[in-house]
Amino acid sequence: MNTEWIAVDWGTSHLRAWAMQGETVQDHAQSENGMSRVAGGDFQVALLELIGGWLGTSPTDIVACGMVGARQGWVEAPYAAVPSAPLPNRPVRVPDTDPRIRAFVVPGLKQVNPADVMRGEETQIAGYLATRPNWDGVICLPGTHTKWVQISASEVVSFRTFMTGELFDLLRGQSVLRHSVADGWDDGAFAEAVADTLSKPEQLAARLFGLRAADLLHGQDGDTARARLSGYLIGAELAATRPYWLGQQLAIIGARGLADAYSNALQQQGAFVESADATQSTLAGLRQARNLTRQHA
Repeated sequence: MNTEWIAVDWGTSHLRAWAMQGETVQDHAQSENGMSRVAGGDFQVALLELIGGWLGTSPTDIVACGMVGARQGWVEAPYAAVPSAPLPNRPVRVPDTDPRIRAFVVPGLKQVNPADVMRGEETQIAGYLATRPNWDGVICLPGTHTKWVQISASEVVSFRTFMTGELFDLLRGQSVLRHSVADGWDDGAFAEAVADTLSKPEQLAARLFGLRAADLLHGQDGDTARARLSGYLIGAELAATRPYWLGQQLAIIGARGLADAYSNALQQQGAFVESADATQSTLAGLRQARNLTRQHA
């Protein structure tokens, strides 16, 4: 296999890599060696364990996005301040790497007021906009920390981050609700919960405990409880982000299950939503980042 370059998405909990020939994916590999799990901060060892079989004798370019560019990452790739293009600066070269690789890390974006940061999502945004010139609107990127991003004139104008995904995981796994929430789903219960907290977000904390009470007193199904928990949290988020999505051209970039949940919740409110695949957007953005490294080489 002739690997021309390697695209890498390196987040807090996962490491994903693609062997590339131009714009074509030749192979794919992933591991649990996210930034938080790399023993002793030895990022190069973790990466070479995953991609070593793709390397030849001459140096192969690695272009990575995500938390690997944080202060505690492989190399710090400083944030660019918005408003700015999603990829305004050349990726940062990692010093003193194995002679078989040349590694570059994509910088993130920052917003001074209100204070906010992103790493990884800027690459997905760049990939999404690459095939949509003059696209203006709002992009939602659901995940552990969901981003709502205002786009105008091909620039990120502003953004807000919501810890909805992390709150869901914490409540489901470490709160009293862990006794009442199962692994399944109930579309109707999700829709009802979204509508409830959209109209009464101030009731969120009470609604959450109600999931436990409904289990104890009425034997509420655990799948229903999981859908309601997700719906309550996403509904509260949509109440807070209404200025972002109401009446706007809207796109969602994310993993299918979670992206579908957000899309369904927004469509209930009459929003028109376009969905994009997160992996394809990431790869398209990493291709652009690689072009930046080559233009300034």
